[in-house]
Amino acid sequence: MDSLTVGQQILIGLIFVWSGFVRSGLGFGGSVLSLPFFLLVIDDPLIVLPPIAIHLLIFSTWITLKGALEARSNSSVDSTIDWAFLRKALRIMIIPKLIGVIGLLTISGQVMSVVIFCIISAYAVGYILNRPIQSKSPWVDRLLLATGGYVSGASLTGAPLIVPVFANHVATHQLRNTLFVLWFILVVIKMVSFLVAGIDLQLEHQVWLFPCALIGHLAGDRLHSRLVKAETPTFFRVLGVVLLLTGAIGIGKAFLS
Repeated sequence: MDSLTVGQQILIGLIFVWSGFVRSGLGFGGSVLSLPFFLLVIDDPLIVLPPIAIHLLIFSTWITLKGALEARSNSSVDSTIDWAFLRKALRIMIIPKLIGVIGLLTISGQVMSVVIFCIISAYAVGYILNRPIQSKSPWVDRLLLATGGYVSGASLTGAPLIVPVFANHVATHQLRNTLFVLWFILVVIKMVSFLVAGIDLQLEHQVWLFPCALIGHLAGDRLHSRLVKAETPTFFRVLGVVLLLTGAIGIGKAFLS
């Protein structure tokens, strides 16, 4: 990022605000919904992925501790994290995640992208129409989680496959925080791979990148509070619109590349 112009730095800062806003507001999407914009400014995802991963580690820790303190101080408040389903999902995802990290499988990136974004677009339409697609087979859920784990290992964009499964099994008020804990665990594994590969983590740029992400995070936190208080269909319609946007961007990028 050292060679960026002032205009490019401003654009990068604004995109990090957007990334923090989406991630905090919905609990996912900070990477997959910002990467297309980042790549319009910097044609190298390895430059922006490490800062995104660092921000996710910080804010997921913040959200998790905040939820734990609220639950402890108010006995009438249920846990904001569904630990039981989280453990179940991790058992399914961990091996594909490691395979994705070490690159033992090679699948065409374009083919993978089209399949992934077609799946999430189908989920999105169901949520928007208030008829969410729900797998009645645990094997389909396991396939989505395993594939999402692999994609998360190969990149940081496995959320579109993972989120619909969690949305079907985790209560609305627990969904965001449960996802944050999941992202923390998955990103720790990814950060280790960055360090082993000698990827520049762009730590010197956190002085101005972190405040941008913080602004987006705080704004997204207010959005999330309003969504949770709204009717459940409203929450899932918003979720569906974001998923559909993700699918459209992903499919378009795959065919244009």
